[in-house]
Amino acid sequence: MNRIIAFYDRGVALAAGRIPEALALLLLRVALAGVFWRSGQTKVVEGGFLQIDPSQYDLFASEFSGLPLDPSIAVPLTTYAEHLFPVLLLFGLATRLSAGALLVMTLVIQVFVFPDAWWPVHSLWVAMAAMLIVRGGGLFSLDALVAKVRAK
Repeated sequence: MNRIIAFYDRGVALAAGRIPEALALLLLRVALAGVFWRSGQTKVVEGGFLQIDPSQYDLFASEFSGLPLDPSIAVPLTTYAEHLFPVLLLFGLATRLSAGALLVMTLVIQVFVFPDAWWPVHSLWVAMAAMLIVRGGGLFSLDALVAKVRAK
């Protein structure tokens, strides 16, 4: 039994290291960024650089009519946020701010657009964003590089 406990303790110590944490945070950043990037891509014209698909205004006016913003504001705001914050997350730049913005977007979607999607979809997005807000981008992020440069 002691051998099993010792083996377990070695595994925990290994997993709790800086490199495994950095890899987990990188994976978390990529996963959350991917969700919102793919959503943002559905709002733009294929082949056009961030050119909003005009059909999105009708979609927001009909399907997402519960939003407290007019579609003329909500569509560009959502489209650009779903492109900017995932890119920042991917590079680990302003990770906490970006994860916070995506957390707010998730809560808006939950409350005003898809109130029945808390479990399992939105709860996972909230958990991912919360971890990034609490832990930051990790060792493999531009945030870590900026912190290192600022410390000098």
